[in-house]
Amino acid sequence: MREVRSLPYEITQEEHVRIPVADGTRLAAKIWRPVSSDDEPVPGICEYIPYRKRDLTAVRDSVHHPYLAGHGYACVRVDLRGTGESEGVLTDEYVEQEQLDAEDVLAWLAGQPWCDGRTGMMGISWGGFAALQVAARKPPSLRAIVISSFTDDRYSDDFHYMGGCMLSDNLGEAGTMFAYSTLPPDPALVGDRWRDMWRERVEGVGPWVDTWLEHQHRDDYWRHASVCENYSDVGVPVLASSGWADGYSNAVTRLLSHLSVPRKGLIGPWSHKYPHLGEPGPAVGYLQEVVRWWDHWLKDRDNGAMDGPMLLAWMQDSVPPSTSYQERPGRWVGEPQLPSPHIDWRTYPLAQHRIALREEDIPDTALHVESPLSVGQFAGKWASYNAPPDLPYDQREEDGGSLVFDGDELTETAEILGAPKVRLELSVDKPVAMVAARLSDVQPDGRATRVTYGLLNLTHRDGHDDPQPLEPGKRYQVEIELNGVAQAFPPGHRIRLSLSTSYWPLAWPAPEPARLTVYTRGSSVCLPVRPIRESDEVSGSVFGEPEGAAPIPTTQVRPGEQRWTVSRDLVEYESALEIVKDSGTMRLDDIGLDVSRRAYERYSSVADDFASVRGETKWSMTFARGDWEARTETHTVLSCTDREFVLHATVDAYEGAHRVFSRNWNRTFPRKLV
Repeated sequence: MREVRSLPYEITQEEHVRIPVADGTRLAAKIWRPVSSDDEPVPGICEYIPYRKRDLTAVRDSVHHPYLAGHGYACVRVDLRGTGESEGVLTDEYVEQEQLDAEDVLAWLAGQPWCDGRTGMMGISWGGFAALQVAARKPPSLRAIVISSFTDDRYSDDFHYMGGCMLSDNLGEAGTMFAYSTLPPDPALVGDRWRDMWRERVEGVGPWVDTWLEHQHRDDYWRHASVCENYSDVGVPVLASSGWADGYSNAVTRLLSHLSVPRKGLIGPWSHKYPHLGEPGPAVGYLQEVVRWWDHWLKDRDNGAMDGPMLLAWMQDSVPPSTSYQERPGRWVGEPQLPSPHIDWRTYPLAQHRIALREEDIPDTALHVESPLSVGQFAGKWASYNAPPDLPYDQREEDGGSLVFDGDELTETAEILGAPKVRLELSVDKPVAMVAARLSDVQPDGRATRVTYGLLNLTHRDGHDDPQPLEPGKRYQVEIELNGVAQAFPPGHRIRLSLSTSYWPLAWPAPEPARLTVYTRGSSVCLPVRPIRESDEVSGSVFGEPEGAAPIPTTQVRPGEQRWTVSRDLVEYESALEIVKDSGTMRLDDIGLDVSRRAYERYSSVADDFASVRGETKWSMTFARGDWEARTETHTVLSCTDREFVLHATVDAYEGAHRVFSRNWNRTFPRKLV
C-alpha cells in the first residue's frame, strides 16, 4: 500500500474525547479533522466499533482516518460502551442500547461547530453491521454509509448459524468477544478510575455464547437489527463491499437486489479484510473510492461516483487447492443491476454419481451416504482472515466420505456468478440430520479446489422459525443455497458436487450419525452461468493503487505465532484441529504501551462418537506500560450429549502477578433440533 504523506487539508487530532449519550454514559472517541474546520465546517464520518481505538485498532485507524480527514472530513472513531475508555459494560452484540447510543453520537457529531450537520457512517465487520443497522433507524443527519464484510440477516448469514446448523465460529467469535469485553481501560486516559471501570466489566459480562445457545432458531432476538426484515427501512445511499473468501460474501448482492436507494457493490477475492488491505490480492485503491463516495453524497459533488456497473466482482480463475493465496488470478466483471440480465440460470439433473450436463433420461436411483466426523477437517474457517492460513484444502480426502457427482470434462471455459442452488429429493433414517453441499473445481490430475458450499439442517427444510423433526424414511424435497461466488472453470476441468452428512469442525454435527438417501430423479444442481461476452467486460485498470496515510510507529517486542494443525490419533481415535493466533507483543511507540494477544482454539472428536464433539477457546491479553500491567485470561469449553450442549467458561483478571478477579460459569442448554 502506498503511504500518502501530503493531503489536500492539514489535519488536527484529539486523542480522547468523551461523548455523552442519553443515560449519562460517556463514550470515548478519537477525532481527526481539518484544521480549517474551525472556520469552515465539514461533514462528519463515524466509525463505531468495540475494538479499542487506543490500542487494538490504533494502527489501522491511523491509516484510514487521517487520510479521510485530509480530504476534508471530520472523522470520529468511537468505542462502544464497555470497551476501550468508554464507560459501561458490553454484554452482547447489536442490542437496542448500542443503536440508541449510535444515534446520540451522530446527533452530537452533527451539532459540533466544526461539522456542517451532515454525517456518514463506515466500517468493516461490526462497524459495517452498525452502520447498516443505524441507517435503518433513519437518524436525521445521516446521509450515506460505506460498509464492508457485513450481513443484513443476523440468523441465517452470520457466524452463529448457517442453514440452521450451528457454526463453530459461534464459539470462536464468542471467545473473542469474551476476551475483548473484559479488558481494562488505559489509566493514562481515565486516571485512577480504571480499576473501578475494569471491575465493572469483568463482573458484568459473561460468555456470550450462552445467549446465542438460548436462541437456536430464528426468533425476535435475531430479527432485531436484521435489515432483511424490511429493506425499505434503509433510506440512504450504500457503498457495500466484501470478499469471496469471507464468510460475509452474500449480503452485498442481497442489498443490491433489494434496496431502493442509490447503491454500489464491490466483491473481490479477499478474506475478512478491507479491499485496500485485501488478502488474497489483488488489493485495490478502496480509500480513493470511499472519498469519491463521500464527496458525492456529503458534499454534493458531481464526480461520477454512481457511474459504471452497480456491481464490480472479481471473476476468479482456477487455482490449485491451498490454505492460503497471495494473489487470486482473475479479472473484474461488471453487472448493471441485480438480479443481473447477464446471468443464465441452468439446471443440471443429478444422475448416478454424475452431473448430467446434457438432456437425458435419468433413472430414479437411490444413493446413500453416512459421512464420518472427519469430513470437514479441511473445510477451513467460516470467515477466513488469511492468518493463519485458513482456506479449504484439497477436497479429495473430504470427498472420500461424501456422495460425489462429477460433471463431464469441460470443452470450453464456463463461468458462474451468483449463489448456486442444490435441489435434492431425499430421505433420512434419523429425526435430526444435516447436509453439507460443496461445489469444487476438479483439475485433470484429480486435485479438487472447493469453490463454494452450503449447509442445511434438514429440520429447517421449511424455514428457520419453527423447525420440525424428520420422519425417518419419508421422502422430502429440499433446496440448499450455496454461498455466492464468481468462478471460471477452464477446459479440461470438471465441476463436482459433493454431499456429506457432517462438516465438522466448521459446523456442529447432528446429535447422532444419520444415513442420507438421495433420489436422483428429483435432484439437481442449478448454476448461475455467466456467458462470456466482451461487451460485458470492464477495464482492468478500474481501480487505482491501494493507498492510505502513514501508519503510526510500532515496535515488535516479541514475535507472534500462527498455526493451523490437523491431527489424528490412531490409538485413541481422536481427531483435532488446533489453531494458534498469537500477535506477540507490539509496542505502540507514541504512547509507550505494550500490547500482547494470544488466542488458541481446539475442535476435537473421537472416532464417530457424535457426543464426543468438543470446542475450546483460550485468550490471553496483556497491556503494560512502565510498572503498570493488566491481563485478562478467558477460557470457554463447549461440549455436548445427544440432548444437551454443555458450557463451561472462566475469566481471570490480573494486575501484575496478582489475580484480582475470577469467575466460573457452568450451564447446559437443550438441543433444539440442532
